Amino acid sequence: MAATGAFPSSYQNPNLPFPKPLSSSSSSAAFVIIKAPTTKTKKHSTNSIRCEITSTNNWTVEPDPPVHFFNNKSPDHLPVPMASESAVNKAKKVCLFYCAETKELAQKVAAESDGIELRSITWRKFADGFPNIFIPNAHAIRGQHVAFLASFNSPSVIFEQLSVIYALPKLFIASFTLVLPFFPTGTSERMEDEGDVATAFTLARALSNIPISMGGPTSLVIYDIHALQERFYFGDNILPCFESGIPLLKTRLQQLPDSDNITIAFPDDGAWKRFHKQLQHFPTIVCAKVREGDQRIVRIKEGDPKGRHVVIVDDLVQSGGTLIECQKVLAAHGAAKISAYVTHGIFPNRSWERFGSDKGGNPEQGLTYFWITDSCPTTVRDVMHNPPFEVLSLAGSIATTLQIN
Repeated sequence: MAATGAFPSSYQNPNLPFPKPLSSSSSSAAFVIIKAPTTKTKKHSTNSIRCEITSTNNWTVEPDPPVHFFNNKSPDHLPVPMASESAVNKAKKVCLFYCAETKELAQKVAAESDGIELRSITWRKFADGFPNIFIPNAHAIRGQHVAFLASFNSPSVIFEQLSVIYALPKLFIASFTLVLPFFPTGTSERMEDEGDVATAFTLARALSNIPISMGGPTSLVIYDIHALQERFYFGDNILPCFESGIPLLKTRLQQLPDSDNITIAFPDDGAWKRFHKQLQHFPTIVCAKVREGDQRIVRIKEGDPKGRHVVIVDDLVQSGGTLIECQKVLAAHGAAKISAYVTHGIFPNRSWERFGSDKGGNPEQGLTYFWITDSCPTTVRDVMHNPPFEVLSLAGSIATTLQIN
């Protein structure tokens, strides 16, 4: 807005000669420009001009005229980056180390993203059997984001991998992420008798004391931990990130020719608690173990498998006894096909050999599919190309997790 009117005398320059005021009866503001006397010196001369208002009556407020800005760098003319360009510019670069067991999975992870670079470690042993480990070109990872893909598939390899896990954050790296797809002591999470040792808590404490890198605490990535309460076993010096392999299963189920005839079966209440929210769009069956004399028998607690392709879902399998009992009871109640999914196929003592193919639609004889992930690399090498097994790789999911800024 523009204002017209008189300004008080305090706004006048006292160093300039003050003119005689005009008549105070003027109805509008009058502006007088007075040229002050010229002062000349040997070096220069100066002219002073004073502008003053000579009326104090009838202030008026008038709207400002529109103001136009002419600027080639106005927001409308600034270049707008494409979404793909922004994603590339913000891509996180990660140096991924791995152990001997996870080499193949690490290669698949690196193939998923240009931002992931594989780095190797020299794994050797001294004559007494203790590890002799070397990280080549260690100074080159200073200031870099670093990850280690571990596999605690055997107690014999945990110590040597922990040695590397504790060493990497001390090499002045920007951040450290430990990817441990399978948390092996997850089934030993509680005490039933005095003297039982909860080894899940022991391993959680060991991982919670990984040294802090320049970027802060270590990030720990685990898939489908056996007991949900185990997340509270970890201390404040580590940041657990709990992922799941269920999205891989859902994608695979959508590819089946009978995808509209799928029913999910949980072998016990524990599996239902872990996974039912992720699979809530499917019809479900819940089984339960009941004791009859000295035997524990699997029975259907709720749901109907008749005429359906039933997929048994659990977090892990060891001997496979529970899954086989579920298969039998589902087949007896009229399931058209029976498949199974577990995130972690442990299969000690080659127990995977107990599971055969249904030979073209005979659910009482075997499974149509048995899906596992590659969280346990040793098992993957054993079951590869052996029906009914199919491996759903975690590589894409791990790559995505490593790119989290």
